[in-house]
Amino acid sequence: MNITLNRPLAFFDIESTGVNPATDRIVELAIVRISPEAEKVRYRRLVNPGMPIPKESSDIHGITDEMVRDAPVFQQIAQEVADFLENCDLGGYNSNRFDVPLLVEEFLRTGVPFSLTGRRLLDVQKIYHKMEPRTLSAAYQFYCHKNLEDAHTATADVEATWEVLQAQIDKYPIIGDNLNSILQFTGEDKIVDMARRFVYKDEEIIFNFGKYKGKAAHLVFREEPQYYDWMMRGDFPLHTKQVVSEIFKQVFPGKK
Repeated sequence: MNITLNRPLAFFDIESTGVNPATDRIVELAIVRISPEAEKVRYRRLVNPGMPIPKESSDIHGITDEMVRDAPVFQQIAQEVADFLENCDLGGYNSNRFDVPLLVEEFLRTGVPFSLTGRRLLDVQKIYHKMEPRTLSAAYQFYCHKNLEDAHTATADVEATWEVLQAQIDKYPIIGDNLNSILQFTGEDKIVDMARRFVYKDEEIIFNFGKYKGKAAHLVFREEPQYYDWMMRGDFPLHTKQVVSEIFKQVFPGKK
């Protein structure tokens, strides 16, 4: 083992119904606890979230409602999870932004004590991002084997971006050599407003923030038209306000 530990380090990963710790739930929890003596102990549980697993989430992690139907809810395993993680520091990948917040939320819902006080939180993704910078200069060096002179000047950056794309096409035949194939590979965002205050769900525009997050925009404006006024007076980007106006006009065609 090439790391020195003063106490156990528990790497864990969560699969869930979604990415919002406030509303989503755990469907699978896996932990590898490593002792200072390099002993590994593993823990894994499927968890019944008590709510339907959205298809888009199942498509990612492969866990369906049928698979967790007879699994315990988190309330039933919370104490054993807390015991397994007792006196452990926590590690994961992107864990500080997702896994840790969701785990803490689940414990709070159950009332089983679980504190982060005194625990060290090791997010391996942070090492990756620091050691392999995701900047245009880094990409230019990696793909084109040249240093980017005058970085952050518009002309140099745009020329470098074009060179990087051509190098990527040569390096990765899987992405194809035309815009359609490249966008099919990377995925093409279907954007409602550029600030992403609204998103599409099954071709319907829904709120992506605030108290109405996840609710259909046209229903919100129909039931609470004053929310439109609040948004138009608020500190939102002009493009967002333009979208709000378009939605409102569809709900109330005669109003301006």
